[in-house]
This record gives sequence, C-alpha cells and structure tokens, in this order.
Amino acid sequence: MTWQSIGIFDSGVGGLTVLREIMRVLPQEDTLYFGDTARVPYGTKSPETVTRYAGEIGSFLLKRDIKLLVVACNTASAVALPSLKRQMSIPVVGVIEPGARRAVEVTHSGRIGVIGTAGTIRSSAYTRAIKRLQPEAVVYTRACPLFVPLVEEGWIDNQVARLTAQNYLQELKEAGIDTLVLGCTHYPLLKALIAEVMGADVTLVDSAEETARTVAAILAEKQLQRPASEKGNHHYYVSDIPAGFVRVGNRFLGGRLGDVFQVNLEDETD
Repeated sequence: MTWQSIGIFDSGVGGLTVLREIMRVLPQEDTLYFGDTARVPYGTKSPETVTRYAGEIGSFLLKRDIKLLVVACNTASAVALPSLKRQMSIPVVGVIEPGARRAVEVTHSGRIGVIGTAGTIRSSAYTRAIKRLQPEAVVYTRACPLFVPLVEEGWIDNQVARLTAQNYLQELKEAGIDTLVLGCTHYPLLKALIAEVMGADVTLVDSAEETARTVAAILAEKQLQRPASEKGNHHYYVSDIPAGFVRVGNRFLGGRLGDVFQVNLEDETD
C-alpha cells in the first residue's frame, strides 16, 4: 500500500489548502483530489444529504486505490466522518479533530475562538471536539460567510476584506480569546489579515496544517509512507466543468494546478 495515493475531497476548491499542506509535509506522496463543484456548498444541505455525498465520493476515490482518505471539508467532517469510517477499510481523517487538538495544546487561558461557515458553526462540531479534550475550555464561535467569496475573488488584502474581518472578529477580540481556530479551508488564505486584526496576543490555528501533520503521523505509524527520495504526482477531479475550479485553484496552489478532469459520480456508482 506504500505506493498508493492519498485521497482528499472537499465540496469545492477550499480543500486545496489542505492539499497544499500535505504536499509541503509529504512531498513524496501521490494525491487524488476531488472537488464536488456541482453540489457546492455543503453548509446549506442536510446532514443526511452531505453524508450521502461523502459516501459517493469516498467510493469513487477508493476505486482509484487510495491508502488514506482526508475529508478536507469542515461540514462533511462534522456530519459524515462516522459513516465514512464504517464504510472505508482505510484510515479516514477529518479536519476538525486536528484543529481542536492543536487549539487545546496552545491555549493558555482556555478561551478559544472558532470561525467558520454558517453550517460548520451551526453543527457545534469544533466546540464539542474542544470540550472533549478540555472540558473547562470556553469556546466562542462566529460564522464568517463573506470570507469564502472574498477568498475566491482574490480579495485577501484590501480594504473590503479588512473591514469585513474587523466586523466579524470584533466580538471575539472583546471576549478575550488567546487562540483562534480557522475552521474553514478557505480561511488560511486570509491568515495574515486575520492575524493583523486579532493582534499578536492571539495564536491562530490552521486546521489545514494540523490535518497534514496528522496524515503524516498516521502514514508513519502504519509504515505507509513512500521513500523520501520520491516526488509525488497530483491528480484532480471535479463534478462540474473545471474552468472555475482551475481559476481559483491556481490562486490556492500558486499556479501549480495540473490537469483537472470532470467526472459524473452517478455513472461511477452504476
């Protein structure tokens, strides 16, 4: 299994931040990325629908011989992880537990903030994960729905983005948090701006970075890592026409996006 790929999926393009970190931490590994661009966003869908979507994508990637599956979508991680773990015979990693674990490690005061999409915040998945690890922690959450379109438009360091961030983050600053979890895969692209708004006393936790570390640890523990001398290849699949994914994806990966193939999951499951 050492030579098999790492499978990664998201509702769209945001999970490329997780892929980027995996490529940085594990440059020798092959990856298969699936963006469900025909059915994005997941945050407005019911848990049952998201779980079904996740199962279909998991089956698609498993047929392509992956050794580990990364659910690089906060909404799917929040609602579909138990079902996927039952379905798959390989390790399945979400983005919520690694981010929550890191937040608990770095906080001094136990006052932790979490920002994410409306769906992720509504699910309370981060709050539950943090409380499991540190029951006395006080968790403050804030949905930041405009951050995703700002990132996809490339507006990550202008006055519109700055004013939006100041508006969203003011309550968390007033709450006196010392740690802030970036609970959406788009948000790492706004990290510099968020850090500027929150100030030097607040530690930012990037779930993408923590997820990549978790993947590396699992592969090492199970002796599934490829030799460090190898160079990984990366393949991309989407469920709608690739043009928009390519445009935004190149922004996420610094212009390194390769060929993107459109697939119909219904054909795959027949």
